[in-house]
Amino acid sequence: MHRLSTESLLTHYNQGKRTFQEVDLSHADLFEAKLPEIDLSRSNLREIYLPYANLTNANLGETQLNYAQLSNSKLLQVNLAGANLGSANLSRANLCYANLKGANLQGANLRGANLSFADLTDANLTGAHLQRANLKQAILTRAQFQGANFFRALNVDLSAALLDEMTVKPDGYRSHHDTP
Repeated sequence: MHRLSTESLLTHYNQGKRTFQEVDLSHADLFEAKLPEIDLSRSNLREIYLPYANLTNANLGETQLNYAQLSNSKLLQVNLAGANLGSANLSRANLCYANLKGANLQGANLRGANLSFADLTDANLTGAHLQRANLKQAILTRAQFQGANFFRALNVDLSAALLDEMTVKPDGYRSHHDTP
C-alpha cells in the first residue's frame, strides 16, 4: 500500500483515471470532492474528511474507513461490502442502493441517513446511531443491531435482524428479546 497525496489523487482523477486500489489516504481532506465511480477498494481511508462528497457508484469494498467523516455525502449505489466503517460519521448521507454486506458499522453515526434499498446483510451495526434514518426496503438479514438506536427511524423492518434488550426501536421502546 502506498501513500497518495490528495493533490495527486485529484489530478489523476481529473485526467480520467478511476482505479486507485490499495492506497493510503488516511487523514486526507477531500471536502466536497466529486469522485463518482472511483475505485478505492482495499485502501486505507481512516479518519478521511469527506463531508458533502459525491462518491456515487464508487467501489470502496474492504476499505478501512474507521472514524471517517462522510456526513451529507452522496453514496448512491456505492460498494462498501466488507468495509470497516467503525465509528464513522455518515449522518445525513445518501446510501440508497448501497452494498454494505458484511460491513463493520459498529458505533457509526447514521442519524438521518438514507439507507433505502441498501443491502446490510451480515453487517455489524452494534451500537450504531440510526435515529431518523430511512431504511425503506433495506435488506437487514442477519445484520447485528445490538445496542443500536432506531428512535424515529423510518420504514424499518427488523424481523430478520439480530437485536438485544438494549436496541432502541423506532417507537423509542427497547427490545425484550433477540429476533432470530
